[in-house]
Amino acid sequence: MYAIIETGGKQYQVKEGDEIFVEKLDAEGEITFDKVIMVGKDDGAVVGTPYVDGASVKASLIKNGKGKKITVFTYKPKKSSKRTMGHRQPYSKVKIEAINA
Repeated sequence: MYAIIETGGKQYQVKEGDEIFVEKLDAEGEITFDKVIMVGKDDGAVVGTPYVDGASVKASLIKNGKGKKITVFTYKPKKSSKRTMGHRQPYSKVKIEAINA
């Protein structure tokens, strides 16, 4: 069984036991994702309009962290104007425990 969930403005296909990186969540311990878009079973799939009623995905928070640094360089040609910035995107690593459909 698998499910497609929505969190942080993105959609993820998950199965039980998966470990995924999502946008940082302000939670600790157990997390419940209620925005389930689709649930796939052996006998077919259930698609929500827009979400499946009564479906949820339980997950546990493994850790919060930051991704690798990216360098952002902007400049204006012929103006001798340039700027260098860096950015590290925060994330949460979660493990999918159960899919309730």
